[in-house]
Amino acid sequence: MPRNRFQDIMQHLRFDDRSTRSDRAKTDKRKTTILGTVNKIRREIPQSARYKDRSEFTTQVFSTTAATLTVYAAKRKKTVYILSRMHSVVRTDNTTKRKPNTVTLHLTTKCGVDVMDQMVREYTVHRGTRRWPVAVFYNMIDMAALNAHVLYQACTGTQERRVDFLVELAKELANCRIAGKKARKEQLLQTQPSTPSPGKRATCQVKHKCKNNHATVRRVHCYRYTCGKCRLQIPWQCQDCE
Repeated sequence: MPRNRFQDIMQHLRFDDRSTRSDRAKTDKRKTTILGTVNKIRREIPQSARYKDRSEFTTQVFSTTAATLTVYAAKRKKTVYILSRMHSVVRTDNTTKRKPNTVTLHLTTKCGVDVMDQMVREYTVHRGTRRWPVAVFYNMIDMAALNAHVLYQACTGTQERRVDFLVELAKELANCRIAGKKARKEQLLQTQPSTPSPGKRATCQVKHKCKNNHATVRRVHCYRYTCGKCRLQIPWQCQDCE
């Protein structure tokens, strides 16, 4: 994806109720546009906007230089609070419901988040935990796996079942981890001395037919100390056979 395209997408973010914070509008330095719902119990909501009994299909707007808050009564006792930095002026349509343009845009764009949540819940690594950093880490893994599947299909042009893709992804990540661990182990074995210290014996590092036997020599190829039980006796050769 081109850099300018990525920056254009990042300038228009949509977020849900739980992650909505008015502080983002104050501390944002990249002029990111924000559109999302706000919980009415937030202390940033004016007291005059917290009336429960409102007339149906009425709209109330609160605006500052940084953001605009739209209070729309979809039903008599059901009020929606929309915080937006994309709209300096709020207009209502000419239908019977008289929806503001902030609410209309919010409804047309929220489907992407709902679809993503549904797909993430289908195949997830999330487990019950009371530690919020662990829960955030689980969510990051789920979203990364979903994005990887979408990008794989878009770049290769092939259609692959998500469950098969996740299995292959897990195997590749595990093999990469195992290969790295094996390489570090071999490097550590190569750094150990060829013979133990004088007067001492090393513990057998093969342990195929023994139980913590001692050894004084190590094999040339794998660099592991090997006792007599775990050692294979190679037949001898003459000078002409070498």
